[in-house]
Amino acid sequence: MHITIDEGKCCGAGQCVLVAPDVFDQRDDDGVVILLDAEPGEDQHAVAREAAAVCPAAAILVDE
Repeated sequence: MHITIDEGKCCGAGQCVLVAPDVFDQRDDDGVVILLDAEPGEDQHAVAREAAAVCPAAAILVDE
């Protein structure tokens, strides 16, 4: 699994951080997503997929 982020799409909703805090964080100044782990371990795959699915801006791309 490989994750990419489109920061330009990110609206700072923070749903990704709530779902997968080991994979995503947010910048303090504007709330834009920070990718902590572009290739998370298998134990994080389900939450990474869920984070991409709940992102209101579709800013998270998961490549299996």
